[in-house]
Amino acid sequence: MATIAFTGGGTGGHIYPGLAVATELKKFHTGRVFWIGSSSGMDKAIVENAGIDFFSIPTGKLRRYFSFRNIFDVFKVAAGFFSARKILKREAARLLFSKGGFVSVPPCAAAKSLKIPVFTHESDFSPGLATRINAKFAERIFVPYKETAAFFPDKIAGKIRVSGNPIRSSFAAADPKKGRAFLSVSDDERLLLVLGGSLGSQEINALVKACLPMLTKHYTVVHQTGENNFREIKPSIDEPSIKPSIKLSIDDPSIERYKPYPYFRDEIPHVIAAAELIICRSGAGTIWECKYLKKPMVLIPFRGGGTRGDQVENARLFEEAGAAISFIPDKADSPEAERHVAEKLAADKLSGLVISLAEDPEKRLSMGEAKISCLDAAALIAKEISDRIE
Repeated sequence: MATIAFTGGGTGGHIYPGLAVATELKKFHTGRVFWIGSSSGMDKAIVENAGIDFFSIPTGKLRRYFSFRNIFDVFKVAAGFFSARKILKREAARLLFSKGGFVSVPPCAAAKSLKIPVFTHESDFSPGLATRINAKFAERIFVPYKETAAFFPDKIAGKIRVSGNPIRSSFAAADPKKGRAFLSVSDDERLLLVLGGSLGSQEINALVKACLPMLTKHYTVVHQTGENNFREIKPSIDEPSIKPSIKLSIDDPSIERYKPYPYFRDEIPHVIAAAELIICRSGAGTIWECKYLKKPMVLIPFRGGGTRGDQVENARLFEEAGAAISFIPDKADSPEAERHVAEKLAADKLSGLVISLAEDPEKRLSMGEAKISCLDAAALIAKEISDRIE
């Protein structure tokens, strides 16, 4: 049977949807599947944990702005191209599926040079730079929404398929009872789940810190902090002598209803299923998985100079569909006193928003039932891959 190569990485949002496609493909494709990813970061551990062979390549970041690091990264991208070309040729790949991220560009270019068909998928409302480049090498481009097709040149319109976003198969078996058992909470506890993405979010963590006394009046707050941020938060409960970023005294009743975790892994579908309401970033993978489980969301998109605005677009789309509420805190740029006031106002607004949703079950239900064009993306993409190589 034919060997299929996958590529993509940098964040869980680029890896997990690709794994969803690989899992679906294995249901009717008995050939080998392997993955080409970054030599640094979380890619290798996640992919190998899914039972897929992983080959690493050098990779450089593709920046839209001037930086001296661009000079060095050109050489990394070139090295990644030749490394990926060698892997694809040695492993006799018949097709390459790309899930995006900067690491995916050299393998897509290498596959094109070897006349290996390239399929690529974009998760966000508008395509990122990596997808725009990979589209030049691809014969099939999968997009989540029909509106996304308008961002590509008319001459490649025939290559585009609206697929939705792939959801991990484990979400079909999500069980709120298993989520509550993992969290050690009773069946009658109302859960607010806070997710900051695979790396955590300093902004969301700070808002939780400010809002916690109000939030815990209605909910047990389950907070995914990010691995690097957890140490700053957890000592506030276990080791009060260490200065934490979320300061809770041992006598603070909020402690009993606050459960921080560095990162959720295989248990995440069950944890989401157990939650009544979710506060999270608006990365495509997270919001589609939460929507799949019909969860109302408050979205705090990652934005600013370090992003192209894709999360703001995702949040706006879900808000317009009635599936979420977008929350973008106002910020003051100058004196510290003004920043403090802005942060206090943001915390008050977020607390008020969460409380209003906590007290409005009909609103939460309508948000959970709101329609987003959720197709069975993993099955659709896997079927097209299989058809192409047969």
